[in-house]
This record gives sequence, C-alpha cells and structure tokens, in this order.
Amino acid sequence: MNPATALATVLVDELVRCGLTDVVLAPGSRSAPLALALHAESRVRLHVRIDERSASYLALGLAKRAERPVALICSSGTATANFHPAVIEASEAGVPLLVLTADRPPELRGTGANQTIDQIKMYGTATRWFAEVGVPEDRPGQVAYWRSLACRAYQRAAGPANPGPVHLNLAFREPLIPDGDTTWSEPLDGGANGPWVRARVAPPPIALHIPPTRRGVLVVGDGAANVRRYVAAAGMAGWPVLSEPNGGARYGDHAISTYHYLLGTPEFADGHRPDVVVTLGRPGLSRPLLSWLRRTAEHIVVAPDLDRWPDPTRSATQVAQAVEIPVAAGDDSWLHAWRRADLAARSAVDEVLDASGLSEPRLARDLVDALPNGALLFSGSSMPIRDLDQAMRPRRGIRVMANRGASGIDGLVSTAMGAALAHNGPAFALLGDLSFLHDQNGLILGPREPRPDLCFVVVNNDGGGIFSLLPQAAVRGPFERVFGTPHGVDLGYAAAATGTPYTLVSEITELPKALRGEGPRVVEVRTDREENVLVHARLREAAQEAVRALLVD
Repeated sequence: MNPATALATVLVDELVRCGLTDVVLAPGSRSAPLALALHAESRVRLHVRIDERSASYLALGLAKRAERPVALICSSGTATANFHPAVIEASEAGVPLLVLTADRPPELRGTGANQTIDQIKMYGTATRWFAEVGVPEDRPGQVAYWRSLACRAYQRAAGPANPGPVHLNLAFREPLIPDGDTTWSEPLDGGANGPWVRARVAPPPIALHIPPTRRGVLVVGDGAANVRRYVAAAGMAGWPVLSEPNGGARYGDHAISTYHYLLGTPEFADGHRPDVVVTLGRPGLSRPLLSWLRRTAEHIVVAPDLDRWPDPTRSATQVAQAVEIPVAAGDDSWLHAWRRADLAARSAVDEVLDASGLSEPRLARDLVDALPNGALLFSGSSMPIRDLDQAMRPRRGIRVMANRGASGIDGLVSTAMGAALAHNGPAFALLGDLSFLHDQNGLILGPREPRPDLCFVVVNNDGGGIFSLLPQAAVRGPFERVFGTPHGVDLGYAAAATGTPYTLVSEITELPKALRGEGPRVVEVRTDREENVLVHARLREAAQEAVRALLVD
C-alpha cells in the first residue's frame, strides 16, 4: 500500500471511531487519498461542493447545528485560503471544525511548483490547534502516531470548554491513488472497541453562588450554553429574561421581547437598574442593551472557558464557568414592572407593524409566527437578525441560529444549508439580498448530494439596508454607490440558474402559502430601503411613547 493511501485510510477510520459523522469535501488532486478513503467509508455522510468557500460554510452550519465536529477537506494552494473566513467564524463562535488541508511534500515547497503555497499555520490564531502531520512513510510506529493525532484533533475541536477549529496539514507524495497492494509494515487496524485514545470529560465546574435577590436580570446572547437551566432558575428567582432571538431563551412568562425599546427609553433604563446581571453567550445586537450593561453595578459573565469570555462593554465584574441563581423571597414588583412595560411596548410595536403593510420587521415577526413547531430558522447577520430582535414575539418550539461570531454576511446560504442538513425537521432562512447574492454558489447541489428541506426567505431592498439606519446615510452624495450598493439583480433568474424553485411575495398575507414546499426553495420579498427607515423610526417612537406613558401613570 502506498503511504498516502495508508495515512488517509487510517485517519478517516480513527476520526469515525471518535464520533465523526459528516465530512465536506471540495475536490482536488492532492487531496485524492482523503477523497477516495471517504467515498469508501459508509459510516460518514459525505457532502461535495465545487467551491471551497461554500464548502467551508456548509461544514460550519453542519457543526453549529449538530454541536459536534465536522471534517472539512480540500486540495493544496489557494483552495486552503478560501476556508479562512469560515475558520474565523468558527473560532469566534466556538464551532468545532476539523480542517484537513492536503499539501505538497517539503521538497516541492518554495520551488514554484504548481499549487504550492505556505500552508503552515495559515489560519493563525483562529485555530485551537495546528499540526503539520508530515509525509507518511512505510515504517513501524506510523499507525500509532496517526491514530493518536486524529484523537487529539477531534477532542481539541470538540472542546468541551472551548470548541473551535483545528487544522491538520497533510503532505502527500505521489502516488495519490491506491496501487492495488495491501501490504504494510505493521497492522493498520485501530482499537478493538473504539478510538485509539479515550478522552475523559472533566466533572462540571463548581458554580459561583450569588446572593439572593429579586432585582436581577438574565441576559442571553449568541452561543449561550445550558440555557434552559438558567431560564428556569431566573424564573424561580423572579428575574426578567432579555434574550436575543439566537440566544434560545425568548420563551415563557419571563421573556421581555421589547428590551431594545425599553432600554432605549432613558426614563425606563435609569429607573430599572438591577442588583446583578448574569450574561450567557455573546450579546451584541442591541446598542441600548450594551449601553445599559455599562452602567450595571454587578455584571457576572458565564463562560465555560475562562481563557475566553465575552465582555464587549468591559463591564464584567466577575467571570465564572457556572453560576447558581438562588430562589429569592420577596414580592414580584421588579418583574411586574418589566412585564407591564414590555406589554405596553409590545402592543405599540404590533400596532405599528400591523399598519405598515409589507415591511421588513413585520416580515420577521410574521415569519416566526408562521413557522411550525420543530422548525429551524437561520438568520442573516445584518438587518434580519436585528429585525427579529426588535419584532419577534416570545414563542417556544423553534430554533433560531445566526453567524454572529464575526457577524459577516459571507457564506450564509451555505451555512443555512449545512444547518438544515443537520436539523431534524423543516428549516427556513431569513436573509438579505446582498447576503444571498454573496453566497449564491451555496445553491449549487450535485445530483447525488443530500438535499435539505430549506426555504430561503430573501428580503430584497436592492442593496445594503442596514446602512440606511447608520450615520453613513447622512452622507447623501456618495451614499448610494459606496454604501447602498444597488445591484439590480432579478433573484428569480438567480434561483433559476440552479433549478431552485422560486416564489415572489407581494403581500404579507401571501407568506404562509409561499413557505410551503419541500427541498431547497427561494421566496423573495421586495421592500423599500427608505420606507424601512421610516418604519423603524415609527416603531421606536411608538414603543418609547407607550413606555413613558406607563411610567407617568
């Protein structure tokens, strides 16, 4: 057996023994040993994509939803560089990826050989671990090295405290395909009952006990862990819960869905300073929330990994791997004040949305309301997730996800595809037009590839809608070209290029019917950027007016 085939066969087998179930492959020549080993491996689900960037985000979505490592493979050269944005997102969001890049052997590096670049630690600090595997050789000891290396890579990617991407660079000499010879200097077999090395998970950390208080607040952002346990504890303590849509805690009687408007009302924010705030995950959607956190006297951040904790406001007073929120005696006046204000703001928001016709925030609200229980909703990282944050009503039975690690708009079609493939149920994606066009290659599926049940709802305002809500909008002269960036693309033709079913929604009442279907499909909703600015202004004014009126009573 040639060394390249031996290494690929052993590596794939050991990763499967560790728990690997999905692999995404971008085809190439130098990665042929891995591709052939995977094609012959019936224990994994193989996904093939022609575009490395699309492949990497597909793997990101798979790993993010499944919450376990997914392998990502490509050939040498610039193919490896196309993985970098997804690797960064995986690092910032704590998503376990196993990045396996094929490479030329050392004697070809630095010589101008075809498709040869410097791939050593090419993803820099974005990986949890890097290993240059070395050129495989037919000598004793290689199998133990390869199998123990695979176990270490899988466990470093999986975490558990700090999951993220791991990079193995694999140098292969030719021949790159099996030669018919099955002999090797030592047995290639793995362990009799599982992985070569068994990693044991450490016991749960000792929780930080905080003094009992009724005047606490639980804030939940992207990437939060153990959400249900903390929401239940907050409920027993009488705390309001301020959860971003992708935080997974916007449900139940304690969920305050209009916190963006409440904390954007100075009279309310100043009069509702808590004794303590406990933060899970990475909140970052609402500027009023972040501003309010800066003025909090006691802010405890829960972070499973004490080497990396989110604190964008620099307001954390304590960081702990776990927190015990005790049941507190006392009346419910604190929670009741938040609930009353939330009800007033919610009524005002819904009244504006109901009168707005087909607006972007109304689309976000009504889309969530229309989804069946068990559905996944993947949101775009720019305006869609903010519209959900400001308009989504509390509800159970759905899972909301977004790429908010680095918050880029790239790779979102492919990430949604991956998340849908890992989800057991129907999936939907709410994306802006620029995000959709940025990654329209994600719609390309070969005839033998697994196809998810995924409906893309694309908000088309012919440009970058979020900029119209930012200070850049005041620079009227260059704004439209360098920020608004109108594209004039007919999304129906973009969908037709890949044979993806397409529907145009002209009225909000048409949405439920348009969402029906099977497999990948596109629903376009056209809106106007200038009107969107006015709707958001009316929402803010109506909600704040309702809250102020309540405070005066």
